[in-house]
This record gives sequence, C-alpha cells and structure tokens, in this order.
Amino acid sequence: MSVQKRLLGVEEAAYYLGIQRSTLYSWAERRKIPSVKMGARLLFDLQDLDQLIEASKRPIKSSHAQ
Repeated sequence: MSVQKRLLGVEEAAYYLGIQRSTLYSWAERRKIPSVKMGARLLFDLQDLDQLIEASKRPIKSSHAQ
C-alpha cells in the first residue's frame, strides 16, 4: 500500500515554496497561509501550498502593442 504524503513540515514546505523558514512561520502566524497544528509540530497541507502558488501568479503581458 502506497500513501502519498499530504502534510509537510516547516522545512519541507519552505523549500517547496522557495522561501525562508522564518517567512513561512510569519505567514502562518499572520494567517496568510493555512497551517495544521499536530502536537508541537506545525504542518502545511500540500493542497494549500499549491493554491497559494496559483493565487500568487502574475498574469503575462499581452504581446500585442496598442
């Protein structure tokens, strides 16, 4: 049986997003990104990280000069 990992620790989530751990902690504290508290561990749902990435994308400029 193969189980896909859904929750990432701080180190993994920061690496996945390409940001510093301190930035991730700050975002979680300010509720900019959802987090899961499991005992003493702060975890991040991979689906939430993907949603954050999609929501942060900037649109491309149109190549048509007007």
